[in-house]
Amino acid sequence: MSDWKYVQREASEQLAKLHFFSVKKQHASGPVEMRITVYEYATPEIGDLQFFAQTDVELNQGTAPFRPCGWSNTLMGALSECLRNVRKFEYEEEQRRSAAQS
Repeated sequence: MSDWKYVQREASEQLAKLHFFSVKKQHASGPVEMRITVYEYATPEIGDLQFFAQTDVELNQGTAPFRPCGWSNTLMGALSECLRNVRKFEYEEEQRRSAAQS
């Protein structure tokens, strides 16, 4: 166990170490850059799933907005699951803006 985890007194504090990554999703109007934040929890809330990854950009905005994410017991697993969800959904921001202006 890493030393930083010992400073948490209660599990309800949900102390986490943050890891940042960047990825570009191709879109018709050009690439959309997304930041992925991976939370490494000192005491996981969901069993052994210590890592949670989430993007800072929503996808599928026109149909049912979704913020790609992923849980795992490893950093690479959570990041991989998050990226798999990024690849599943389209970025629809331009279509949404066009529809709102009509």
